[in-house]
Amino acid sequence: MHHRTSRRTLLTATAATAVAAATGVVAVPGAAQASGTSTDSRLKRLIARMSLEEKVGQLFVMRVYGHSATAPDQADIDANLDEIGVRTAAELISTYHVGGIIYFTWAHNTRDPHQIADLSNGIQRAGLAQPTPVPLLVSTDQEHGIVCRVGEPATLLPGAMALGAGGSRSDTREAARIAGAELAALGIKQNYAPDADVNVNPANPVIGVRSFGSDPQSVADLVAAQVKGYQGAGVASTAKHFPGHGDTSTDSHTGLPSILHTRQEWAELDAPPFRAAVAAGIDSIMTAHIVVPALDPSEDPATLSRPILTGILREELGYDGVVVTDSLGMEGVRTKYGDERVPVLALQAGVDQLLNPPDLSVAWNAVLEAVRSGEITEARIEESILRILRLKSRLGLFRDPYVTHRGVDRTVGTREHLAAADRVAERTTTLLAHPGRLLPLSRRTHRDVLVVGADPASPSGTTGPPTTTLADAFRELGFTATALPTGTAPSQATIDQAVAAAAGRDAVVVATYNVTAASSQRTLVGALAATGVPVITLAIRNPYDIAHLAGTGYAASLAAYSWTDVELRAAVRVIAGRARPKGRLPVPVQRADVPAQTLYPVGHGLSY
Repeated sequence: MHHRTSRRTLLTATAATAVAAATGVVAVPGAAQASGTSTDSRLKRLIARMSLEEKVGQLFVMRVYGHSATAPDQADIDANLDEIGVRTAAELISTYHVGGIIYFTWAHNTRDPHQIADLSNGIQRAGLAQPTPVPLLVSTDQEHGIVCRVGEPATLLPGAMALGAGGSRSDTREAARIAGAELAALGIKQNYAPDADVNVNPANPVIGVRSFGSDPQSVADLVAAQVKGYQGAGVASTAKHFPGHGDTSTDSHTGLPSILHTRQEWAELDAPPFRAAVAAGIDSIMTAHIVVPALDPSEDPATLSRPILTGILREELGYDGVVVTDSLGMEGVRTKYGDERVPVLALQAGVDQLLNPPDLSVAWNAVLEAVRSGEITEARIEESILRILRLKSRLGLFRDPYVTHRGVDRTVGTREHLAAADRVAERTTTLLAHPGRLLPLSRRTHRDVLVVGADPASPSGTTGPPTTTLADAFRELGFTATALPTGTAPSQATIDQAVAAAAGRDAVVVATYNVTAASSQRTLVGALAATGVPVITLAIRNPYDIAHLAGTGYAASLAAYSWTDVELRAAVRVIAGRARPKGRLPVPVQRADVPAQTLYPVGHGLSY
């Protein structure tokens, strides 16, 4: 213990000395709270010391493989050499002087809390070992719900649409405060959350339950609550995806979506959550790779659109914080221009941070060349660098960029945080229909439960699979429960097997996942209900499933909005009567046969 403390003291002292030497800032607690002007003048002195290569590097936020900044596994070294031409995170920083690093699960950055903290510290040491020492901004996508990079034993919280169903600003703020405190303890100081998109299109393949809902004002309220929660915990919050990705049927990871809202519709539907984020003092806003012809007739993606990013976001909405692109590796931003033009056009549009280009060497050299040739002025990139350094200063990274194992143990996945997550989740489960008057399920009369349904891949390092998690939760409450996975497209043989397994049971719970008109999940529910055993359906992603289950004969139908453990366990407590259903639909559910008619409106939810 003593050894760790002295090591931390040494690290902190080294950081303080490096930063003081670089900026003339005496790195003592409270230094970052100095008046804006004096902070700016110090940061400008720091920028003046940077080479052009260091300046260009500050604009980039890059992925890198490995659990360690200096000693990753050989497979990760090979992947880094192949994709980036460097071996490690430390080498990435010394070669390209990147201003930030983004963590991904698939890049093996997020194995366990102590490892993440050590990786963050290694990254900061590399940043402060540069000719001009600058701490890095470590970021990740920790939206919670279906998009998460840091899994258990960190606290996993309900996602946006679940929080939208809970409808509580204080729960929503508390969820972000807990999530933010845990990220900060791991050295992750920028979170690409919350999602500020208003999900008005049920067919949206990329947003869906990542949105708080379909009502612009409700979404705006909950976005503001999360901004305050994250930033109150010392983490930069990032509203995404500007100017609004809610009404699209194309996934911008694989294509370039068009949003056909008029200027007036955009102002009424998409703008309110971003306005609320700006009013709440948000630190960063992420762009969308979408075309909005009403906002920019050139039909450039918003990420590369000066009328959208400078004209609307900066000038009309009055936002002067950091603007970060969505990943530059996504197809939506690459369809119209080559990879070497994209970063230059993004900077000309008004972007500050260039996130995760597919080929860093191509992107970095393109920006360097654009400055050298005068296509972009050095003054223009210095504006962006100043915004980035202001944010690093506000987050205390110049004061002390390091984290400790003790801080991790005190904060990450604590009993208090896990209990709060359970309480919040319990208030989100929505009872949509209850024709059989079966609930709450009593273990005296309906003790023997069969759980069938879909087991989609775990969204966030949860324990899963969902059918197992549900069966375990029933057993913990004194039921006898068996899990039988049937998948998202059960065959007739699988359906027959489920029907046979249901014989003699007291109830069947079916976990449904994105049911469509042609889905055999519907056939499964109908076949189980025909046995006479009461069937409870639980939508474990989109709440729209119920529209396709009409006429199948279920006894009760609920929505959980995600298949993370915290939401599944909460749904079981609601089904079993340990908690009452309090969630209300944050989106309307249209009839499957007549989509113009609403089956269940926003605000619908039953109780007992």
